[in-house]
Formats: sequence, structure tokens, C-alpha cells
Amino acid sequence: MDRLSNTVRPYAWGSTTLIPELLGTAPTGEPQAEMWMGAHPGAPSRVNRSTTPLEHPLSDVIAAAPEAELGAPTVSKFGPRLPFLLKLLAAGAPLSLQVHPNPGQAREGYAAEESQGVPIDAPYRNYKDTNHKPELVCALTPFDGLCGFRAPAETADLLARLDVDSLKPYVDLLHAHPEEAALREVLTAVLTADPDEMSHTVHSSAEAAARLGGEYSPYVSIARHYPGDPGVIAAMLLNHVQLQPGEALFLGAGVPHAYLNGLGVEIMANSDNVLRCGLTPKHVDVPELLRIVRFEATDPAVLRPEASSSGEELYDTPIDEFRLSRYVLAPGATPRELTVGTPQILLCTEGTPRANDIDLAPGGSVFVPAGEKTELTGSGTIYRATVVA
Repeated sequence: MDRLSNTVRPYAWGSTTLIPELLGTAPTGEPQAEMWMGAHPGAPSRVNRSTTPLEHPLSDVIAAAPEAELGAPTVSKFGPRLPFLLKLLAAGAPLSLQVHPNPGQAREGYAAEESQGVPIDAPYRNYKDTNHKPELVCALTPFDGLCGFRAPAETADLLARLDVDSLKPYVDLLHAHPEEAALREVLTAVLTADPDEMSHTVHSSAEAAARLGGEYSPYVSIARHYPGDPGVIAAMLLNHVQLQPGEALFLGAGVPHAYLNGLGVEIMANSDNVLRCGLTPKHVDVPELLRIVRFEATDPAVLRPEASSSGEELYDTPIDEFRLSRYVLAPGATPRELTVGTPQILLCTEGTPRANDIDLAPGGSVFVPAGEKTELTGSGTIYRATVVA
């Protein structure tokens, strides 16, 4: 078992306070958006397995002995790499509106861009790898997000009450049938509109939303951070979700989503494939986006952990690249046995639990190689990330 040293990413949308508050450190005044735990090449965690202070990237440790670190079943199923990335995510402003491909779309998109000679680091490249990127976010504080299309009739009513002339064509389209075609037409129209005209629409809509308040408040905040961005109108097509601590959202392929504010534990398949729909200065590939998005109205399924007799509380999701659960240890509780034949990352979010002989505090984490005997003691909350192999 290895204590992890992790990198905090300073993305502009990050909160300046939420991660420092959890870690018990002083804010720097700069945004601290994500703390990464895993072996992603962009910022792998670091471990120390020597008698010297020298730390090594977890990615290098795994590459040197993949079966010993990950277990033969994991390597057989996912290859010689850790198939998930675990994060603390702290949103102080809305993230980009985005969607992720399914495995087939990722393979096709990657192959197409490779055949076209698109550089892997080009800002207009969509597919960095051949993997899909399902993700799960579990709230540690009240957490706001957008997830999936709301019923078109409900969105039509939301837009109509703003009483903005340039929104009226979208209102009419949203009353059309079938609903999937209506959603596609409206999103296409929003993202391909004349930029100056759309900027005026966004400005007028934000002013109307500010006057109305209430359910329009999230869009006022979005427009303040992204003035004139067509993603502000696209965001109004989606369900607004408010999670309470312990609740979670699963984001599968093709589901448009964005996080607005709050602190959470996020886990995702280890991929960088993102198609953006707005709320960003980055490249938005509308034709490819329209190929990926699932145009269907959905009620976002808020997940709550399912308790077992072992004390594990599981967030059940339909994919194998990750499995997230938590343990809430009361003072004096029976030790919890966590030994499994797959790799694990354990993250403390509350209290002072102990993993084997390693004391943990909020924000502390460890990597557990496959098959290593693992026991939790003490009191606090531990999030456990592993795979289904």
C-alpha cells in the first residue's frame, strides 16, 4: 500500500476555497479545481517505495509490473493500465457543457482523425484515445449540475416565460414531434446561429432571467461567466440537478452535462475524449457533436449508495472501468476488510481513519495493489475506487 502524493489542477473554473477547506490548508487565492488520484499521464500520482525521499509516478510503477500492481484479471480486461481516474472536483464556476462518446464512437473518431493526420495535441482534435469516458460524481457539499435533456415541452415553457423575441422560433420547434428531432433541431440552431445575433439573444435572455429569478438563477450565473456564449441557451435545454451530500450522478455516453458549483468525488474511465457544446473558449465541433449526442429527454437518475452487510455502500453503475463505494466508520466500529484481486484507491473525506498502518486525514489517499491484504480501522469516511474485472 502506498500513500499518494497528488497534483491539484488550477483550472479557471475551480473554487479557491473548497479543496483547501477539505485539506485543512490555507487558500492561495488561486483556483484549485481538481485533485487527481491515479495514473493518468497528464498528472499521475506519485509514490515512494524506497528508503530515499525520491517519489516515482504511479504510472511508471504500474508499467514496470502491471500484473503485480493491477492483477491478471484487470490486465486481461483493460490492458496494462489503471482504467480509472479518481478526483476531488471543486467547481466555483460552471464547467464547459460537454458530452462523451461510447466505445465504438471513440474508436471510429480516433481512427478518422489519425487517418487525416490531425496532431494529437491539436486544439481542434476531438479524440485523444480510443476509450469511452463514462463518469460518476458524488457530492461532498450541496452540488449543482446540468444533466441530460429535460422534456421539450417543459423547456419550451421555460423559454417562453423569458419573453425574448429571438427565442420564439426555438419555442415553436420544441413543440414539434417527434421530441428527439425537436431537440436536435434546436441544439443545432443554437450552436450554428450568427454569433452576433446569438450574443444579443443570450444578453436579453440573461436580463430576463435575472428579473424572474427562482428557477432561472442558474442561467443568470452561467451567463455572467460566459457572456454571449450560445452554451447559455443550450444549458436551458438540460435538467438542472441539485445533489445533497452523499448523492451522485452517473453520466453515460451521449448525455450532455455540466457541473455548476460544489465539491464532489468524481471517478471516470481513463480517457480524454470530450465533445464540447459551449461555455468554453475551446473548439466546438458541431457536426461531430451532433453525431455523439443522445437526443432524448431523460429524468436524471440521482444515485444513493446501496448498503451491504459488510459496511460497504456502493454507487451502482453499468460499466466496468470503475466501481465507487464508501465506508462510513463510526468510532469503535469493527475493522473493515477490503482485500480484493483488483487495484484500489482509497480516499479519506472525513475523520481520521487508518488503512493498514497508514493514518489518513481528509484529502489523504492510498493506492492498494491487487490482492494486498487491506483493513480499515478508526473513524471517518473513506471512498473506495476499484474496477470490475
